[in-house]
Order: sequence, then structure tokens, then C-alpha cells
Amino acid sequence: MRATVRTFPALAALAALAGCVSFGSEPPESLLTLTPTAAAPAGSGASGSAAGSLAILVPEAPARLDVVRVPVQIDGATLAYLKDAVWVDKPARLFRTLLAETIRTRSGRVVIDSDDPALTPSTRLRGVLRDFGYDASSSSVVVRFDAIRETSGRGIETRRFESVVPGVAPETAAVGPALNRAANDVAGQVADWVG
Repeated sequence: MRATVRTFPALAALAALAGCVSFGSEPPESLLTLTPTAAAPAGSGASGSAAGSLAILVPEAPARLDVVRVPVQIDGATLAYLKDAVWVDKPARLFRTLLAETIRTRSGRVVIDSDDPALTPSTRLRGVLRDFGYDASSSSVVVRFDAIRETSGRGIETRRFESVVPGVAPETAAVGPALNRAANDVAGQVADWVG
């Protein structure tokens, strides 16, 4: 009898809790990510001094890009988000990883893409991810990055990089791969600039 008396309050509490807990809506069928066109093979590495290394910081992004959704620019004043298009992480973080892998593969230099404050390379690459989405008026995806390169003893340089992929249908299956192509194009342009 005592076991039943002790079990009943526990079951009643669980039943009450079940009505209060929500695990959210259905998860998306798939998540979008960025994949580099060239990646360093396993076992590869680089070594060097702080003078020759490069730190890549997470780019800043406007509020419309600081989410895991794909923005659709309807017109100059109207913004929406593409249905069922969800990134695995925020675009700025994904772009930093892509940028680091592209520069690492093309240059062979030491590239730091972590947030470790103990590492202090003499060159830092940061910037603002201005556009990373779909433009409805032109049926294209646009990736625009304002890069800032800061090198100890040599000052600061800035440059805007952009890639537009036209003729893209406003569907996740088309926009995701097009954004990946555009992001790889911009990353390649930045890698050539950084050297």
C-alpha cells in the first residue's frame, strides 16, 4: 500500500509536467551548410611564425543575417525568409569556416579560425557580411562581403567582394547550392587578395 501511495504523487507530477513541456515544431527535413570546393587533405598542416600567420574572425552581420534562415529581398523595403530553408549555423560563422579552409588550401599558410585569445597572428581578417541571401527581383542569390585586413606595422586595408548567381528558382533545393557556389567564389576572391 505504501509503494502505491508514493508512486501516485510521482505519476501525477509527471502527467502535469507533460502538459507543460513542448519540444517545438517539426524539425526541417534538411539543413543547409557551406562546403568548400577544395579542402586540405587529412594529415596536412602548416607551421610558421606569428608574422606569417593569419587569424580569421567571425564577420559581423546585420540583424536580417544574424539568424539561421535565408533572407529573401522582395524589394527595397520588404524582406521575407525562404520557406523551409534553414542553415545548420548562422551564415557568418559558416562563412568564416569556408573562408579559412579556402585560404588554408590555396596559400599553405597558418590560418587560425578559432577564438583563442592566446594566439596572436600579426595579420587579422575580419569584416561585414553585407548580403547572403536571395534577391526576388532578379531571381538571383547574392553574397557580399566587406573585408578588413589588419597587419601589424602595415596598417589596415579594406575591399568589397561580391558574387551573384542569376537564374535561381526561389526554392530551397536551388537557393542552397547557389549560395554555396557564390560563397565559394567570394572566398576564392578573398584568398587571392590575402595571398
